[in-house]
Order: sequence, then C-alpha cells, then structure tokens
Amino acid sequence: MQIDVSWSPDILTRFPELAICVGTITRIRNQEENEQLSQLKKTVYEEARAKHNVDALKDNPTVRAYRDFYWKLAIDPTKTRPSGEALLRRVLNGNELPNISTVVDAYNLASMQTIIPISGFDRDRLNPPFHIRFAKNEAFTGIGMKKPILLTEKMLILTDEKQALCIYPNRDSDNTKITLQTQRAVTVGYGAPRIGQEQLKGAIERTLEYIKRVSGGEIETVKIFGKFTNC
Repeated sequence: MQIDVSWSPDILTRFPELAICVGTITRIRNQEENEQLSQLKKTVYEEARAKHNVDALKDNPTVRAYRDFYWKLAIDPTKTRPSGEALLRRVLNGNELPNISTVVDAYNLASMQTIIPISGFDRDRLNPPFHIRFAKNEAFTGIGMKKPILLTEKMLILTDEKQALCIYPNRDSDNTKITLQTQRAVTVGYGAPRIGQEQLKGAIERTLEYIKRVSGGEIETVKIFGKFTNC
C-alpha cells in the first residue's frame, strides 16, 4: 500500500529542503477509547511535562524551524501555531488532548511528543498519488469547519488526484478523516527547512507504533519523499 508523492516545480525551487514522510498501516480496529490508550496517554503526558517548559518552548529547535517556515508562508505562527507545537502547548498548560478515537489520539500523541505535524487519513477515501503545491483558489472543508473556505494561492497544500487533503501542515480535510469505520490508515509527517530525514522518519515510525499499540494492525510502509533518499 505505497503512496507516491510529487512536488510542483515552484515548491522545489522555493523550498528545496522540504520533505515529508508517509506511513501506512492496515487491519486496524479503531475504537472510541480503551485501556491501552489511557495508559499511553498517561506515560506520554508525564514525559512531555518532565522534558519541556512552556515558557522556553519558543527556543526549541524544532519549534523554531516550523515557526520560521510559517513566516515564509506568510502565516503568523503565534496566531496559527504548527500543529505539533499547539498540541504540546496544550499538554504543558495542564490540559489533555481531545478524545477522538484510539487511532487519531495515537497519532496526536506522536505529533505532540515529536513536535512534528502529523496527519492521518482513511486510505479508502483517498485517490493517490499525493501532490504538494500551492492552492489554486479552491474550496476546502477542514475537520471541525461548518462550511468550506477558499484556499488562496499563497497556501501550501497536500492533495490527491481529486481534492485537497491538508493545509500544510495544520488542518486536515473532513472528507478523508479517520473514523471508527477506518481499517486502513495513511499517516503523513510534514517537514520544514532544517527538519531532517531521521527526525521525520522517527516521528512516523513512532506514530505507527502507537497506532498498533492501541488499535492493532499491520505496519506496511514508511517512506521519505523530497530531496532525501527513501527510508
């Protein structure tokens, strides 16, 4: 279940370092919650709070890399935070992550822990291959949105052959989200300049490991796309 990725020429010219990592897993059993997830959350929250201080987070090299990337995309990262940082800040401020389902909570935990923005998609709702490009004034309904928004030409997006899947890298499409009926999932770790191969690969490997731990399944592929060699 390998999914290929192509990059528009203007992205390669403007951000030659940019890479993503795609992981796939099948035969998952997604649930609202279970004991394995509760234990994993407890462990990951404790580790995050012991390792990080919210006041010093802005100086973390990974946080800094994504914030600098956001500025280059004309996004103010103090108002629209990269998703990995947003999740980590939530936990460091004494809150828990939203309870959605075992698979979604698992990849959110991995994103929070690694500070790498991560998406999860239902494989059976996708039309690969993937493409990374700037938007072309197209409609997009993200998870939690009540109505579509118009994606402007300055917005970097991940798409398949038929639709926008994610505003890179902080808002996933409602149409391809993981539900309790999902049996095959695709996870994407989004890179930025100064985020290297091993960091992206490690984030997706952890994501798939967490999903398997709380929802079962068989890990199939992990692959880097960009200037780097394959995982």
